[in-house]
Amino acid sequence: MRKVGIDRICIICLYLIDLWTLFAILTAELVLTENTCEALLQERIGYRFKDASLLQEALTHKSYSNERAGDLPYNERLEFLGDAVLDLIVSDRLFHLYPSESEGELTRIRAEVVSEKGLALIARRIGLGECLALGRGEEKSGGRLKDSLNADALEALLGAVFRDGGLAPVSAVVESLFDDAIRHSARRKAGIDHKTRLQEILQGRKDAPPRYVLLGVEGPDHDRTYTVEVRNDVEALGRGLGKSKKAAEQQAAREALERLGA
Repeated sequence: MRKVGIDRICIICLYLIDLWTLFAILTAELVLTENTCEALLQERIGYRFKDASLLQEALTHKSYSNERAGDLPYNERLEFLGDAVLDLIVSDRLFHLYPSESEGELTRIRAEVVSEKGLALIARRIGLGECLALGRGEEKSGGRLKDSLNADALEALLGAVFRDGGLAPVSAVVESLFDDAIRHSARRKAGIDHKTRLQEILQGRKDAPPRYVLLGVEGPDHDRTYTVEVRNDVEALGRGLGKSKKAAEQQAAREALERLGA
């Protein structure tokens, strides 16, 4: 009986050793994957961090921090900083690249370039989503593919570069990542309708998206005139008339752009 008991203990010990070995291997692979991803990301943006903790914070989503014990920093504060830094650098680039453009056109280009969609495209190009530390729920819901998470993480990454190296290094990173998008947006100036321009400008200002409200329809069936007002959450921005609802919406958006100086 004693020998059987010892044998069982030995089997349990061997089982525990196997589990510990497996855990150690998986942990090592996870650390290696994280380190490899961070190294590749730094290579892609052309900047190497002196303080690695800033990069780790920029890549940590709140959902991941909430699932961990202790006060693990996450990227929302760096996102706040990066948003302001990005606006400044892109504005400065536009000011120097297009000295003859109006304030309204420069605002349009900037709004398009730093929009959520624009930021998400650049984030995907550098594989940023693959490097994010997400909570289990966010991971299951496809968080790595979400425009919002990718855009926020890119702003956080730029904020981290600014904190780590200052204005000159982050300016170089923004120039390398954003100049193609800036030039592309500037080239397609003539192809953007008033509604699209208004949408992009409001989004760039972090305002609510425009809403178009039909105020009235006048005239006989064969010659109707539509009146439409465009609004945000606070006020009416413009009003337009047209022979169709779409035409009236375009006129309302045009008036709103003029009012906003765009």
